[in-house]
Amino acid sequence: MMKALYQARATAVGGREGHARTDDGKLEVSLALPRELGGNGNGTNPEQLFAAGYAACFENAVRHVARLQKKTITASSVTATVGIGPNESGGFGLEVALDVRLEGIERSDAEMLVKIAHEQVCPYSNATRGNIPVTVTLA
Repeated sequence: MMKALYQARATAVGGREGHARTDDGKLEVSLALPRELGGNGNGTNPEQLFAAGYAACFENAVRHVARLQKKTITASSVTATVGIGPNESGGFGLEVALDVRLEGIERSDAEMLVKIAHEQVCPYSNATRGNIPVTVTLA
């Protein structure tokens, strides 16, 4: 069992056409189905929230590994693309593509940092491993 160092808590009302709010009020969003899924697209959606969270977490994981390895990154960004679509069992599934940009570091070192971040450190990568396809590309 893991000992949680922090817990986030959010409540959604109305599903994909409702609202979501964290218990501390720091995040409050209107939710709407994207146009591509038949909605009006006038709010955010769970896939956008997941993409933002995964991108931020993965970039932090890469920077953490860089500090541990005593490597200097001058600039970085991670773009997460989350796709949703029908799966073989009649439900829906997700897929993620992470595009990582690291500056000020040799390519071989960047590859090592990204690999360790994805295979060991990032909690989003650890949670999704074996559950959904995740591809990581280093620019």
